Amino acid sequence: MPTPGGLSHKRTYNRFLLLVAGLGGLLYGVDVGIIGGALPYLEATSKLDASQLSIIVAAVLLGSVISTLVAGLLADWLGRKPLMVISGAIFVLSIPVIALSHGFAPLFLGRLLQGVSGGLVGIVVPLYLAECLSAQDRGKGTGAFQWLLTLGIFSAAVIGIYYSYRVAGLTHSASPAALLIVKDQAWRRIFWMSMPPGILFVTGSLFVAESPRWLFKRGKRELAHAALLRSRSTEQAALELQEMEQTSLTAGNAAKGAIKDSLLRRKYVLPFLLACVILFCNTATGINSIIGYNTDILLQSGLSDLRAHWGYVLFTLTNFLMTIIGMTLVDRKGRKFLLVLGTSGIIVSLLFVGVLFLRTEKRRYDVGGTIQSMVGQEQSLSLRFDPAEAKRLLPANAFAGSEVPSDRLSLAVIYSYGGFTATTHAIRSGEAGEGSLLIDRQSSLPSGKVEAFFRNPFVGLDAARAAPLKIEHAYIGPLPDALHGWLVAVGLYSFVAFYGLGPGVCVWLALSELMPTRIRSNGMSVALVINQMVSTTLAAIFLPVAGKYGYSMMFFLFSGFTVIYLLTAAFFLPETKGKTLEEIEEYFEAA
Repeated sequence: MPTPGGLSHKRTYNRFLLLVAGLGGLLYGVDVGIIGGALPYLEATSKLDASQLSIIVAAVLLGSVISTLVAGLLADWLGRKPLMVISGAIFVLSIPVIALSHGFAPLFLGRLLQGVSGGLVGIVVPLYLAECLSAQDRGKGTGAFQWLLTLGIFSAAVIGIYYSYRVAGLTHSASPAALLIVKDQAWRRIFWMSMPPGILFVTGSLFVAESPRWLFKRGKRELAHAALLRSRSTEQAALELQEMEQTSLTAGNAAKGAIKDSLLRRKYVLPFLLACVILFCNTATGINSIIGYNTDILLQSGLSDLRAHWGYVLFTLTNFLMTIIGMTLVDRKGRKFLLVLGTSGIIVSLLFVGVLFLRTEKRRYDVGGTIQSMVGQEQSLSLRFDPAEAKRLLPANAFAGSEVPSDRLSLAVIYSYGGFTATTHAIRSGEAGEGSLLIDRQSSLPSGKVEAFFRNPFVGLDAARAAPLKIEHAYIGPLPDALHGWLVAVGLYSFVAFYGLGPGVCVWLALSELMPTRIRSNGMSVALVINQMVSTTLAAIFLPVAGKYGYSMMFFLFSGFTVIYLLTAAFFLPETKGKTLEEIEEYFEAA
Protein backbone atom coordinates (compact mmCIF):
# COMPACT_ATOMS: atom_id res chain seq x y z
CA MET A 1 0.00 0.00 0.00
CA PRO A 2 1.33 3.46 -0.78
CA THR A 3 2.23 5.56 2.23
CA PRO A 4 0.47 8.88 2.93
CA GLY A 5 3.76 10.62 2.29
CA GLY A 6 4.07 8.86 -1.07
CA LEU A 7 0.55 9.90 -2.09
CA SER A 8 1.30 13.47 -1.04
CA HIS A 9 4.46 13.48 -3.14
CA LYS A 10 2.56 12.20 -6.19
CA ARG A 11 -0.15 14.84 -5.77
CA THR A 12 2.56 17.49 -5.55
CA TYR A 13 4.20 16.19 -8.70
CA ASN A 14 0.86 16.17 -10.56
CA ARG A 15 0.32 19.79 -9.54
CA PHE A 16 3.80 20.56 -10.80
CA LEU A 17 2.96 18.94 -14.16
CA LEU A 18 -0.16 21.14 -14.36
CA LEU A 19 1.97 24.17 -13.50
CA VAL A 20 4.45 23.39 -16.28
CA ALA A 21 1.54 22.88 -18.69
CA GLY A 22 0.16 26.23 -17.61
CA LEU A 23 3.54 27.90 -18.13
CA GLY A 24 3.56 26.45 -21.65
CA GLY A 25 0.15 28.01 -22.28
CA LEU A 26 1.31 31.29 -20.69
CA LEU A 27 4.35 31.32 -22.97
CA TYR A 28 2.20 30.63 -26.03
CA GLY A 29 -0.21 33.42 -25.05
CA VAL A 30 2.60 35.94 -24.51
CA ASP A 31 3.97 34.84 -27.89
CA VAL A 32 0.69 35.77 -29.57
CA GLY A 33 -0.21 38.87 -27.57
CA ILE A 34 3.03 40.78 -26.99
CA ILE A 35 3.06 42.47 -30.40
CA GLY A 36 -0.30 44.19 -29.72
CA GLY A 37 1.12 46.61 -27.13
CA ALA A 38 4.48 47.07 -28.84
CA LEU A 39 3.28 47.66 -32.41
CA PRO A 40 2.22 51.35 -32.15
CA TYR A 41 5.65 52.31 -30.76
CA LEU A 42 7.41 50.08 -33.28
CA GLU A 43 5.49 51.86 -36.04
CA ALA A 44 6.45 55.28 -34.72
CA THR A 45 10.19 54.62 -34.35
CA SER A 46 11.33 51.78 -36.63
CA LYS A 47 10.89 53.59 -40.01
CA LEU A 48 9.33 50.39 -41.37
CA ASP A 49 6.43 50.73 -43.80
CA ALA A 50 3.07 49.00 -43.37
CA SER A 51 4.04 46.03 -45.55
CA GLN A 52 7.20 45.42 -43.55
CA LEU A 53 5.31 45.77 -40.26
CA SER A 54 2.71 43.30 -41.49
CA ILE A 55 5.50 40.84 -42.26
CA ILE A 56 6.95 41.40 -38.77
CA VAL A 57 3.57 40.57 -37.23
CA ALA A 58 3.07 37.61 -39.58
CA ALA A 59 6.59 36.26 -38.96
CA VAL A 60 5.40 34.62 -35.73
CA LEU A 61 2.73 32.77 -37.68
CA LEU A 62 5.19 31.82 -40.40
CA GLY A 63 7.53 30.41 -37.75
CA SER A 64 4.61 28.41 -36.38
CA VAL A 65 4.01 26.91 -39.84
CA ILE A 66 7.64 25.83 -40.06
CA SER A 67 7.75 24.27 -36.59
CA THR A 68 4.31 22.64 -36.93
CA LEU A 69 5.59 20.70 -39.94
CA VAL A 70 8.44 19.12 -37.97
CA ALA A 71 7.20 19.20 -34.35
CA GLY A 72 5.78 15.67 -34.44
CA LEU A 73 8.95 14.22 -35.95
CA LEU A 74 11.16 16.08 -33.46
CA ALA A 75 8.99 14.97 -30.53
CA ASP A 76 9.36 11.33 -31.62
CA TRP A 77 13.10 11.68 -32.29
CA LEU A 78 14.28 13.77 -29.34
CA GLY A 79 11.54 13.03 -26.81
CA ARG A 80 8.82 15.24 -25.36
CA LYS A 81 10.82 16.71 -22.48
CA PRO A 82 13.90 17.80 -24.51
CA LEU A 83 11.66 19.43 -27.11
CA MET A 84 9.84 21.37 -24.38
CA VAL A 85 13.19 22.65 -23.09
CA ILE A 86 14.32 23.55 -26.62
CA SER A 87 11.06 25.37 -27.44
CA GLY A 88 11.35 27.48 -24.29
CA ALA A 89 15.03 28.19 -24.96
CA ILE A 90 14.22 29.39 -28.50
CA PHE A 91 11.68 31.82 -27.06
CA VAL A 92 14.21 33.15 -24.53
CA LEU A 93 16.78 33.57 -27.33
CA SER A 94 14.30 35.48 -29.51
CA ILE A 95 13.85 38.27 -26.93
CA PRO A 96 17.34 39.84 -27.13
CA VAL A 97 17.33 39.36 -30.92
CA ILE A 98 14.17 41.52 -31.11
CA ALA A 99 14.84 43.97 -28.30
CA LEU A 100 18.37 44.82 -29.51
CA SER A 101 17.44 44.93 -33.20
CA HIS A 102 17.83 47.86 -35.58
CA GLY A 103 16.21 47.26 -38.93
CA PHE A 104 13.92 44.78 -40.62
CA ALA A 105 16.12 41.67 -40.81
CA PRO A 106 16.85 41.13 -37.07
CA LEU A 107 13.24 41.98 -36.17
CA PHE A 108 12.02 39.43 -38.69
CA LEU A 109 14.47 36.81 -37.40
CA GLY A 110 13.49 37.36 -33.76
CA ARG A 111 9.77 37.18 -34.50
CA LEU A 112 10.35 34.08 -36.65
CA LEU A 113 12.10 32.43 -33.69
CA GLN A 114 9.15 33.34 -31.47
CA GLY A 115 6.85 31.67 -33.96
CA VAL A 116 8.99 28.55 -34.10
CA SER A 117 8.88 28.40 -30.31
CA GLY A 118 5.11 28.91 -30.21
CA GLY A 119 4.48 26.22 -32.83
CA LEU A 120 6.57 23.70 -30.91
CA VAL A 121 4.94 24.58 -27.57
CA GLY A 122 1.44 24.37 -29.06
CA ILE A 123 2.04 20.78 -30.14
CA VAL A 124 4.49 19.24 -27.68
CA VAL A 125 2.86 20.44 -24.43
CA PRO A 126 -0.63 18.99 -25.14
CA LEU A 127 1.05 15.84 -26.47
CA TYR A 128 3.16 15.54 -23.32
CA LEU A 129 0.15 16.10 -21.07
CA ALA A 130 -1.92 13.46 -22.87
CA GLU A 131 0.85 10.90 -22.35
CA CYS A 132 1.84 11.83 -18.79
CA LEU A 133 -1.33 12.75 -16.91
CA SER A 134 -3.76 10.15 -15.66
CA ALA A 135 -7.23 10.03 -17.19
CA GLN A 136 -8.82 12.00 -14.35
CA ASP A 137 -6.23 14.80 -14.62
CA ARG A 138 -6.04 15.04 -18.42
CA GLY A 139 -8.91 17.50 -18.67
CA LYS A 140 -7.33 19.66 -15.99
CA GLY A 141 -4.08 19.74 -17.95
CA THR A 142 -5.77 20.82 -21.19
CA GLY A 143 -7.78 23.38 -19.23
CA ALA A 144 -4.66 24.77 -17.53
CA PHE A 145 -2.93 25.15 -20.90
CA GLN A 146 -5.87 26.94 -22.55
CA TRP A 147 -6.68 29.05 -19.49
CA LEU A 148 -3.14 30.34 -19.03
CA LEU A 149 -2.78 30.87 -22.79
CA THR A 150 -5.48 33.54 -22.56
CA LEU A 151 -3.87 34.81 -19.35
CA GLY A 152 -0.60 35.19 -21.31
CA ILE A 153 -2.35 37.37 -23.89
CA PHE A 154 -3.89 39.42 -21.07
CA SER A 155 -0.50 39.76 -19.32
CA ALA A 156 1.06 41.05 -22.56
CA ALA A 157 -1.68 43.68 -22.75
CA VAL A 158 -1.03 44.78 -19.15
CA ILE A 159 2.66 45.21 -19.97
CA GLY A 160 1.62 47.36 -22.94
CA ILE A 161 -0.66 49.60 -20.85
CA TYR A 162 2.12 50.17 -18.30
CA TYR A 163 4.38 51.62 -20.98
CA SER A 164 1.48 53.49 -22.54
CA TYR A 165 1.12 55.43 -19.27
CA ARG A 166 4.81 56.25 -19.33
CA VAL A 167 4.57 57.57 -22.88
CA ALA A 168 1.36 59.50 -22.15
CA GLY A 169 3.01 61.24 -19.21
CA LEU A 170 5.66 62.72 -21.51
CA THR A 171 3.50 63.51 -24.55
CA HIS A 172 2.92 67.18 -23.67
CA SER A 173 6.14 67.92 -21.79
CA ALA A 174 8.85 66.28 -23.90
CA SER A 175 10.16 67.44 -27.26
CA PRO A 176 9.30 65.36 -30.36
CA ALA A 177 12.87 63.97 -30.44
CA ALA A 178 12.77 63.00 -26.75
CA LEU A 179 9.31 61.44 -27.18
CA LEU A 180 10.63 59.38 -30.08
CA ILE A 181 13.42 58.02 -27.87
CA VAL A 182 10.93 57.11 -25.13
CA LYS A 183 8.74 55.25 -27.63
CA ASP A 184 11.75 53.41 -29.01
CA GLN A 185 12.66 52.29 -25.50
CA ALA A 186 9.01 51.35 -24.78
CA TRP A 187 8.59 48.66 -27.45
CA ARG A 188 12.02 47.19 -26.65
CA ARG A 189 11.23 46.97 -22.92
CA ILE A 190 7.83 45.44 -23.65
CA PHE A 191 9.65 42.55 -25.30
CA TRP A 192 12.20 42.32 -22.47
CA MET A 193 9.29 42.01 -20.02
CA SER A 194 8.06 38.89 -21.85
CA MET A 195 11.23 36.92 -21.11
CA PRO A 196 10.41 35.62 -17.55
CA PRO A 197 7.65 33.18 -18.69
CA GLY A 198 10.15 31.60 -21.08
CA ILE A 199 12.79 31.21 -18.37
CA LEU A 200 10.24 29.71 -15.95
CA PHE A 201 9.00 27.26 -18.61
CA VAL A 202 12.53 26.09 -19.43
CA THR A 203 13.33 25.68 -15.73
CA GLY A 204 10.13 23.76 -15.04
CA SER A 205 10.63 21.48 -18.05
CA LEU A 206 14.05 20.44 -16.75
CA PHE A 207 12.48 18.95 -13.60
CA VAL A 208 9.64 16.90 -15.10
CA ALA A 209 9.98 13.27 -16.16
CA GLU A 210 10.04 12.17 -19.76
CA SER A 211 6.79 10.85 -21.20
CA PRO A 212 6.39 7.20 -20.08
CA ARG A 213 4.80 6.26 -23.40
CA TRP A 214 7.69 7.71 -25.38
CA LEU A 215 10.14 5.81 -23.16
CA PHE A 216 8.18 2.57 -23.65
CA LYS A 217 8.18 3.00 -27.44
CA ARG A 218 11.95 3.34 -27.25
CA GLY A 219 12.21 0.03 -25.41
CA LYS A 220 13.02 1.62 -22.04
CA ARG A 221 10.44 -0.30 -20.02
CA GLU A 222 11.99 0.29 -16.59
CA LEU A 223 12.35 4.04 -17.15
CA ALA A 224 8.74 4.16 -18.36
CA HIS A 225 7.61 2.41 -15.19
CA ALA A 226 9.64 4.82 -13.05
CA ALA A 227 8.11 7.80 -14.87
CA LEU A 228 4.60 6.44 -14.21
CA LEU A 229 5.37 5.96 -10.53
CA ARG A 230 6.13 9.68 -10.14
CA SER A 231 2.46 10.57 -10.70
CA ARG A 232 0.54 7.34 -10.02
CA SER A 233 0.13 4.72 -7.35
CA THR A 234 1.97 1.39 -7.75
CA GLU A 235 -1.25 -0.34 -8.87
CA GLN A 236 -2.10 2.38 -11.44
CA ALA A 237 1.43 2.38 -12.84
CA ALA A 238 1.44 -1.43 -13.21
CA LEU A 239 -1.99 -1.37 -14.91
CA GLU A 240 -1.00 1.34 -17.42
CA LEU A 241 2.27 -0.40 -18.20
CA GLN A 242 0.35 -3.60 -18.87
CA GLU A 243 -1.97 -1.69 -21.23
CA MET A 244 1.08 -0.36 -23.11
CA GLU A 245 2.40 -3.89 -23.52
CA GLN A 246 -0.94 -5.19 -24.79
CA THR A 247 -1.19 -2.31 -27.25
CA SER A 248 2.33 -3.02 -28.45
CA LEU A 249 1.54 -6.71 -29.01
CA THR A 250 -1.56 -5.96 -31.09
CA ALA A 251 0.01 -3.08 -33.03
CA GLY A 252 1.60 -5.37 -35.63
CA ASN A 253 -1.66 -7.11 -36.49
CA ALA A 254 -3.51 -3.81 -36.55
CA ALA A 255 -0.95 -2.34 -38.94
CA LYS A 256 -1.28 -5.32 -41.30
CA GLY A 257 -5.04 -4.97 -41.30
CA ALA A 258 -4.79 -1.25 -41.93
CA ILE A 259 -2.97 -1.84 -45.21
CA LYS A 260 -6.20 -3.30 -46.61
CA ASP A 261 -8.22 -0.43 -45.15
CA SER A 262 -8.17 2.24 -47.86
CA LEU A 263 -7.50 5.81 -46.78
CA LEU A 264 -10.09 6.88 -49.37
CA ARG A 265 -12.95 5.48 -47.30
CA ARG A 266 -15.43 8.13 -46.23
CA LYS A 267 -14.72 7.57 -42.53
CA TYR A 268 -11.24 9.01 -43.23
CA VAL A 269 -11.90 11.50 -46.06
CA LEU A 270 -14.97 13.26 -44.60
CA PRO A 271 -13.56 14.03 -41.13
CA PHE A 272 -10.23 15.10 -42.66
CA LEU A 273 -11.91 17.55 -45.05
CA LEU A 274 -14.18 18.76 -42.27
CA ALA A 275 -11.17 19.33 -40.02
CA CYS A 276 -9.39 21.35 -42.73
CA VAL A 277 -12.45 23.54 -43.36
CA ILE A 278 -13.01 24.16 -39.64
CA LEU A 279 -9.37 25.05 -38.97
CA PHE A 280 -9.26 27.30 -42.06
CA CYS A 281 -12.41 29.16 -41.00
CA ASN A 282 -11.40 29.29 -37.33
CA THR A 283 -8.35 31.37 -38.22
CA ALA A 284 -10.23 33.26 -40.96
CA THR A 285 -12.51 34.76 -38.31
CA GLY A 286 -9.54 37.13 -37.98
CA ILE A 287 -8.80 36.27 -34.35
CA ASN A 288 -4.98 36.40 -34.64
CA SER A 289 -4.99 39.56 -36.77
CA ILE A 290 -7.44 41.33 -34.46
CA ILE A 291 -5.30 40.42 -31.44
CA GLY A 292 -2.07 41.50 -33.16
CA TYR A 293 -3.45 44.78 -34.57
CA ASN A 294 -5.95 45.52 -31.79
CA THR A 295 -4.29 48.68 -30.49
CA ASP A 296 -3.83 49.99 -34.04
CA ILE A 297 -7.50 49.34 -34.82
CA LEU A 298 -8.63 51.20 -31.71
CA LEU A 299 -6.28 54.10 -32.45
CA GLN A 300 -7.72 54.44 -35.94
CA SER A 301 -11.26 54.14 -34.58
CA GLY A 302 -10.81 57.41 -32.66
CA LEU A 303 -9.35 56.47 -29.26
CA SER A 304 -6.25 58.11 -27.86
CA ASP A 305 -3.04 56.12 -27.37
CA LEU A 306 -3.71 55.52 -23.68
CA ARG A 307 -7.36 54.60 -24.20
CA ALA A 308 -6.46 52.29 -27.08
CA HIS A 309 -4.05 50.40 -24.83
CA TRP A 310 -6.70 50.20 -22.12
CA GLY A 311 -9.11 48.96 -24.77
CA TYR A 312 -6.66 46.18 -25.63
CA VAL A 313 -6.36 45.23 -21.95
CA LEU A 314 -10.16 44.93 -21.68
CA PHE A 315 -10.20 42.96 -24.94
CA THR A 316 -7.75 40.37 -23.60
CA LEU A 317 -9.50 40.26 -20.22
CA THR A 318 -12.79 39.49 -22.00
CA ASN A 319 -11.07 36.69 -23.89
CA PHE A 320 -9.67 35.30 -20.63
CA LEU A 321 -12.99 35.36 -18.75
CA MET A 322 -15.12 34.00 -21.61
CA THR A 323 -12.67 31.13 -22.11
CA ILE A 324 -13.31 30.09 -18.50
CA ILE A 325 -17.08 30.19 -19.10
CA GLY A 326 -16.71 28.22 -22.33
CA MET A 327 -14.67 25.55 -20.52
CA THR A 328 -17.45 25.07 -17.97
CA LEU A 329 -20.13 24.75 -20.70
CA VAL A 330 -18.41 22.57 -23.28
CA ASP A 331 -19.26 19.26 -21.58
CA ARG A 332 -22.77 20.43 -20.64
CA LYS A 333 -23.98 22.05 -23.85
CA GLY A 334 -21.78 20.23 -26.35
CA ARG A 335 -19.26 21.28 -28.97
CA LYS A 336 -21.70 21.88 -31.83
CA PHE A 337 -24.03 24.12 -29.80
CA LEU A 338 -21.20 26.37 -28.62
CA LEU A 339 -19.65 26.55 -32.11
CA VAL A 340 -22.97 27.59 -33.68
CA LEU A 341 -23.63 30.12 -30.91
CA GLY A 342 -20.08 31.48 -31.06
CA THR A 343 -19.87 31.85 -34.84
CA SER A 344 -23.31 33.52 -34.99
CA GLY A 345 -22.21 36.13 -32.47
CA ILE A 346 -18.89 36.62 -34.27
CA ILE A 347 -20.66 37.39 -37.57
CA VAL A 348 -22.90 40.04 -35.98
CA SER A 349 -19.95 41.60 -34.12
CA LEU A 350 -17.71 41.77 -37.22
CA LEU A 351 -20.47 43.29 -39.35
CA PHE A 352 -21.13 45.88 -36.62
CA VAL A 353 -17.46 46.95 -36.51
CA GLY A 354 -17.20 46.89 -40.32
CA VAL A 355 -20.23 49.19 -40.72
CA LEU A 356 -18.83 51.61 -38.13
CA PHE A 357 -15.56 51.91 -40.03
CA LEU A 358 -17.33 52.12 -43.41
CA ARG A 359 -19.32 55.17 -42.28
CA THR A 360 -16.12 57.12 -41.56
CA GLU A 361 -14.04 55.74 -44.45
CA LYS A 362 -16.62 56.85 -47.02
CA ARG A 363 -15.67 60.43 -46.15
CA ARG A 364 -12.03 60.04 -47.18
CA TYR A 365 -10.47 62.19 -49.91
CA ASP A 366 -7.82 60.87 -52.28
CA VAL A 367 -5.13 63.57 -52.65
CA GLY A 368 -2.68 61.26 -54.40
CA GLY A 369 -2.18 63.63 -57.34
CA THR A 370 -1.21 66.51 -55.06
CA ILE A 371 1.15 64.31 -53.05
CA GLN A 372 2.73 63.01 -56.29
CA SER A 373 3.66 66.57 -57.28
CA MET A 374 5.60 66.89 -54.03
CA VAL A 375 7.95 63.97 -54.84
CA GLY A 376 11.51 65.21 -55.12
CA GLN A 377 14.09 64.52 -57.84
CA GLU A 378 15.63 61.76 -55.74
CA GLN A 379 12.25 60.01 -55.84
CA SER A 380 11.59 60.54 -52.15
CA LEU A 381 8.93 62.37 -50.18
CA SER A 382 9.16 64.26 -46.89
CA LEU A 383 5.96 65.70 -45.49
CA ARG A 384 4.97 67.23 -42.18
CA PHE A 385 1.25 66.49 -41.80
CA ASP A 386 -0.01 69.18 -39.43
CA PRO A 387 -3.36 71.04 -39.46
CA ALA A 388 -2.08 73.71 -41.86
CA GLU A 389 -0.74 71.12 -44.33
CA ALA A 390 -4.00 69.15 -44.10
CA LYS A 391 -5.98 72.24 -45.10
CA ARG A 392 -3.65 72.88 -48.04
CA LEU A 393 -3.93 69.32 -49.34
CA LEU A 394 -7.72 69.04 -49.09
CA PRO A 395 -10.14 70.51 -51.68
CA ALA A 396 -11.77 73.79 -50.68
CA ASN A 397 -15.20 72.21 -50.22
CA ALA A 398 -13.96 69.17 -48.30
CA PHE A 399 -16.38 67.90 -45.64
CA ALA A 400 -18.97 70.46 -46.68
CA GLY A 401 -21.96 70.46 -44.38
CA SER A 402 -20.07 68.91 -41.48
CA GLU A 403 -17.38 70.67 -39.51
CA VAL A 404 -14.23 68.55 -39.16
CA PRO A 405 -11.42 70.14 -37.09
CA SER A 406 -8.14 70.26 -38.99
CA ASP A 407 -6.37 68.64 -36.04
CA ARG A 408 -8.68 65.59 -36.24
CA LEU A 409 -7.53 64.27 -39.62
CA SER A 410 -5.45 61.23 -40.60
CA LEU A 411 -3.38 60.53 -43.68
CA ALA A 412 -2.41 57.17 -45.20
CA VAL A 413 -0.35 56.94 -48.39
CA ILE A 414 -0.21 53.93 -50.71
CA TYR A 415 2.88 54.07 -52.91
CA SER A 416 5.20 51.87 -54.95
CA TYR A 417 8.70 51.53 -56.34
CA GLY A 418 8.43 49.23 -59.32
CA GLY A 419 6.11 46.42 -58.28
CA PHE A 420 6.74 46.73 -54.55
CA THR A 421 3.66 48.44 -53.13
CA ALA A 422 3.64 49.70 -49.57
CA THR A 423 1.34 51.60 -47.25
CA THR A 424 2.30 54.12 -44.59
CA HIS A 425 0.62 53.74 -41.22
CA ALA A 426 -2.07 56.34 -40.62
CA ILE A 427 -0.59 59.55 -39.23
CA ARG A 428 -2.59 62.16 -37.33
CA SER A 429 -2.53 65.89 -37.96
CA GLY A 430 -2.93 66.95 -34.35
CA GLU A 431 -0.36 64.96 -32.35
CA ALA A 432 3.13 66.23 -31.60
CA GLY A 433 5.87 64.21 -33.20
CA GLU A 434 3.36 61.92 -34.93
CA GLY A 435 2.74 63.73 -38.20
CA SER A 436 6.06 63.32 -40.01
CA LEU A 437 5.97 61.28 -43.20
CA LEU A 438 9.15 60.13 -44.95
CA ILE A 439 9.19 57.86 -47.98
CA ASP A 440 12.47 56.95 -49.63
CA ARG A 441 13.80 54.11 -51.71
CA GLN A 442 16.20 52.74 -49.09
CA SER A 443 13.58 52.23 -46.37
CA SER A 444 10.78 51.16 -48.73
CA LEU A 445 12.40 48.47 -50.84
CA PRO A 446 13.34 45.02 -49.55
CA SER A 447 16.84 44.81 -48.11
CA GLY A 448 17.58 41.59 -49.97
CA LYS A 449 16.15 38.87 -52.17
CA VAL A 450 14.70 36.88 -49.27
CA GLU A 451 12.61 39.80 -48.06
CA ALA A 452 11.77 40.62 -51.70
CA PHE A 453 10.39 37.11 -52.16
CA PHE A 454 8.06 37.49 -49.18
CA ARG A 455 6.97 40.97 -50.32
CA ASN A 456 6.34 40.07 -53.97
CA PRO A 457 7.92 36.99 -55.60
CA PHE A 458 6.96 38.18 -59.10
CA VAL A 459 8.89 41.47 -59.12
CA GLY A 460 12.60 41.97 -59.83
CA LEU A 461 14.41 43.77 -57.03
CA ASP A 462 17.06 45.29 -59.33
CA ALA A 463 14.42 46.86 -61.58
CA ALA A 464 12.57 48.26 -58.57
CA ARG A 465 15.76 49.95 -57.33
CA ALA A 466 15.73 52.11 -60.48
CA ALA A 467 11.97 52.69 -60.64
CA PRO A 468 10.41 56.08 -59.76
CA LEU A 469 8.26 56.67 -56.70
CA LYS A 470 4.61 56.43 -57.67
CA ILE A 471 1.89 57.61 -55.28
CA GLU A 472 -0.99 55.21 -55.87
CA HIS A 473 -3.39 56.80 -53.38
CA ALA A 474 -3.19 59.25 -50.49
CA TYR A 475 -6.28 59.22 -48.31
CA ILE A 476 -7.14 62.03 -45.90
CA GLY A 477 -10.13 61.40 -43.70
CA PRO A 478 -11.67 62.61 -40.47
CA LEU A 479 -10.49 60.90 -37.34
CA PRO A 480 -13.58 59.57 -35.55
CA ASP A 481 -14.43 60.81 -32.07
CA ALA A 482 -13.97 58.86 -28.84
CA LEU A 483 -17.59 57.64 -28.87
CA HIS A 484 -17.00 55.98 -32.23
CA GLY A 485 -13.82 54.44 -30.83
CA TRP A 486 -15.61 52.94 -27.82
CA LEU A 487 -18.39 51.60 -30.06
CA VAL A 488 -15.72 49.83 -32.12
CA ALA A 489 -14.18 48.56 -28.88
CA VAL A 490 -17.55 47.17 -27.75
CA GLY A 491 -17.88 45.39 -31.10
CA LEU A 492 -14.43 43.87 -30.65
CA TYR A 493 -15.27 42.81 -27.07
CA SER A 494 -18.40 41.11 -28.38
CA PHE A 495 -16.32 39.42 -31.10
CA VAL A 496 -13.76 37.99 -28.67
CA ALA A 497 -16.45 37.04 -26.12
CA PHE A 498 -18.25 34.86 -28.66
CA TYR A 499 -14.92 33.52 -29.92
CA GLY A 500 -13.80 32.54 -26.42
CA LEU A 501 -17.19 30.98 -25.68
CA GLY A 502 -17.32 28.89 -28.85
CA PRO A 503 -14.44 28.40 -31.32
CA GLY A 504 -11.69 29.26 -28.83
CA VAL A 505 -12.68 26.43 -26.51
CA CYS A 506 -14.28 23.89 -28.85
CA VAL A 507 -12.22 23.80 -32.01
CA TRP A 508 -9.20 21.81 -30.82
CA LEU A 509 -11.29 19.47 -28.68
CA ALA A 510 -13.76 18.77 -31.48
CA LEU A 511 -11.00 18.20 -34.05
CA SER A 512 -9.09 15.77 -31.84
CA GLU A 513 -12.32 13.80 -31.47
CA LEU A 514 -13.15 13.98 -35.19
CA MET A 515 -9.91 12.54 -36.52
CA PRO A 516 -9.89 8.72 -36.72
CA THR A 517 -7.03 7.06 -34.89
CA ARG A 518 -5.28 5.87 -38.03
CA ILE A 519 -4.86 9.33 -39.57
CA ARG A 520 -4.89 11.50 -36.43
CA SER A 521 -1.23 12.56 -36.32
CA ASN A 522 -0.72 13.14 -40.05
CA GLY A 523 -4.21 14.54 -40.59
CA MET A 524 -3.89 17.02 -37.75
CA SER A 525 -0.46 18.10 -38.97
CA VAL A 526 -1.85 18.92 -42.42
CA ALA A 527 -4.85 20.73 -40.93
CA LEU A 528 -2.62 22.71 -38.54
CA VAL A 529 -0.33 23.78 -41.38
CA ILE A 530 -3.38 25.05 -43.30
CA ASN A 531 -4.47 26.89 -40.16
CA GLN A 532 -1.09 28.60 -39.72
CA MET A 533 -0.75 29.48 -43.41
CA VAL A 534 -4.15 31.21 -43.39
CA SER A 535 -3.21 33.09 -40.23
CA THR A 536 0.13 34.15 -41.73
CA THR A 537 -1.50 35.37 -44.95
CA LEU A 538 -4.19 37.38 -43.16
CA ALA A 539 -1.66 39.02 -40.84
CA ALA A 540 0.61 39.91 -43.80
CA ILE A 541 -2.14 41.57 -45.85
CA PHE A 542 -3.99 43.28 -42.99
CA LEU A 543 -2.27 46.69 -42.94
CA PRO A 544 -1.84 47.05 -46.74
CA VAL A 545 -5.51 46.15 -47.36
CA ALA A 546 -6.71 48.37 -44.50
CA GLY A 547 -4.63 51.26 -45.85
CA LYS A 548 -5.92 50.91 -49.41
CA TYR A 549 -9.53 49.84 -48.90
CA GLY A 550 -10.17 50.66 -45.23
CA TYR A 551 -10.51 48.58 -42.08
CA SER A 552 -14.13 47.87 -43.03
CA MET A 553 -12.95 45.65 -45.90
CA MET A 554 -11.01 43.36 -43.55
CA PHE A 555 -13.91 43.02 -41.11
CA PHE A 556 -16.35 42.22 -43.92
CA LEU A 557 -13.88 39.64 -45.24
CA PHE A 558 -13.59 38.03 -41.80
CA SER A 559 -17.38 37.93 -41.42
CA GLY A 560 -17.73 36.22 -44.82
CA PHE A 561 -15.40 33.41 -43.78
CA THR A 562 -17.26 33.08 -40.47
CA VAL A 563 -20.54 32.53 -42.36
CA ILE A 564 -18.89 29.48 -43.95
CA TYR A 565 -17.78 28.42 -40.47
CA LEU A 566 -21.34 28.71 -39.12
CA LEU A 567 -22.84 26.68 -41.99
CA THR A 568 -20.19 24.00 -41.58
CA ALA A 569 -20.76 23.72 -37.83
CA ALA A 570 -24.55 23.76 -38.15
CA PHE A 571 -25.03 21.30 -41.03
CA PHE A 572 -21.92 19.12 -41.30
CA LEU A 573 -20.32 18.84 -37.86
CA PRO A 574 -21.64 15.98 -35.71
CA GLU A 575 -22.03 16.42 -31.97
CA THR A 576 -19.13 14.49 -30.41
CA LYS A 577 -20.01 15.04 -26.75
CA GLY A 578 -20.29 11.73 -24.90
CA LYS A 579 -19.41 9.61 -27.94
CA THR A 580 -16.53 7.17 -28.22
CA LEU A 581 -14.04 7.56 -31.05
CA GLU A 582 -15.39 4.36 -32.58
CA GLU A 583 -18.95 5.74 -32.61
CA ILE A 584 -17.72 8.89 -34.35
CA GLU A 585 -15.90 6.82 -36.99
CA GLU A 586 -19.08 4.79 -37.56
CA TYR A 587 -21.01 8.05 -38.03
CA PHE A 588 -18.76 9.10 -40.91
CA GLU A 589 -18.74 5.59 -42.35
CA ALA A 590 -22.54 5.71 -42.61
CA ALA A 591 -22.73 9.35 -43.73
